[in-house]
Amino acid sequence: MRVLRYFGAWTILVAVFALQWYATDAVRGFTWRPVDYLRWSMVEWYTLACLAPAVSWFTARFPIEPPRRLRFLPVHLVASVAFTSCAVILGAVVAHFTEPGHPPVSDQLSQFISKHVATAMITYWVLVTIRQATHFYHEKNRRTLQTSRLQVQLAQSHLQVLKMQLQPHFLFNTLHAVSTLIREDAAVAEDMLLRLSELLRAYLDDDRQEIVLARELELLDLYLGIQRVRFKDRLTTTVEAAQSTLDAVVPSLILQPLVENAIHHGIGKHAGADHIEISAHRDADNLYLEVRNRNSVLDTAGDAAFGHGVGLSNSRLRLRELYGEAAALYLEALAARGVVCRVRMPFRAAPGLLAEAAATP
Repeated sequence: MRVLRYFGAWTILVAVFALQWYATDAVRGFTWRPVDYLRWSMVEWYTLACLAPAVSWFTARFPIEPPRRLRFLPVHLVASVAFTSCAVILGAVVAHFTEPGHPPVSDQLSQFISKHVATAMITYWVLVTIRQATHFYHEKNRRTLQTSRLQVQLAQSHLQVLKMQLQPHFLFNTLHAVSTLIREDAAVAEDMLLRLSELLRAYLDDDRQEIVLARELELLDLYLGIQRVRFKDRLTTTVEAAQSTLDAVVPSLILQPLVENAIHHGIGKHAGADHIEISAHRDADNLYLEVRNRNSVLDTAGDAAFGHGVGLSNSRLRLRELYGEAAALYLEALAARGVVCRVRMPFRAAPGLLAEAAATP
C-alpha cells in the first residue's frame, strides 16, 4: 500500500504536467495525440520517482539543520548535479525503448538535456526540502511528547514528595500522642499502636495518588479511633457522607491532615470538649468535603492560614497538582465558635475502585 500511495502521488504529477503540455501546445495551435503527452510525462516523472528514495536517504545521511546548516550544503550541490545527470540519462534510455521507432539514445539525451535539466534540478531540492520538513515535524512531535512525559513524571514526583511529607508528619504526631499515654495507661497505648500500625500499613502498601472516598473514610476512622482514645470523652466525631459520593475518586490521605489540623487547633489548644464533623456531598460536577470543629477560632484569614505547618499547605498543593484550578481548599469561621475547612474538587466516579475498597480487609 505504501508503494501504491507513493506512485499514486507521482501519477498525479504525470497527469498534471501532461495536461499542461497539451494545453500549452493547444494555445500555440498544434498538438500531438493525448497519449503522446501522457507517455512523455510518464517517462520524465516516473524516472524521477525511481530516483527520489535515494535523495531521501542522502538527505537523512547529510541533513541541512542547525547548528551548522551550511556544513553539508556543498555535498548537496554536488549530489543535485549527480541526481540531475542520472535523471537525464535514465530518462533518455527509457525514452529510447518507449518512443515509436526507438530513436537513438543520443537524440533522446539531447532532448532531455534541453528540456528536463531544470525540472530534475528543482525536483532534487524540492525533495530535500520535503525530507527536511518531515524530519523537523517528527522531531517537534517527539520533543513535545518527551516534554509532556517529563512534565507528567515531574508532577507525579512532586505529588509523591508531598504525600511522603504528610506520612511522617502524621506518624510523628501520633507517636507523640502514644508516648504521653505509655506511663498513664499501657493497655490504651498498645491499642493506639495497633491502630497506628494498621493505618500505616494501609498507607505504605498503597502508593496510588487517588483512592475512592469510601476507602479514605475507612482509613480516617482508624485515625479518629486513635484520637478518641487519646482525648477520651473530650472528643466526639461524626461522619456524614452521601451514598452518591462513596465511589468518588479523591487524593489519598486528603482528610486525615484536615482532621488533624481541626483537632490540633481545637481541642488541642483549648480547654473543654470538641466535636469534629466530617461531611461529603456532591452536585453534577463537583465533590465537596468539609471538616468542622466547634472549639477553635480562625486567627488568620485568607492564604495566611496556609503559611505554617505541613498538613493544610501540602493538601492544597496536592489538589492543585492533581486538578489545577478546578479544585480549592479554604478555611472559614463558623458562627459563634468553630472553623470549617472546605474542599472542592471535580467529581469523578470509579465504581471498580469502590468494589476494590469494599473487598480490602
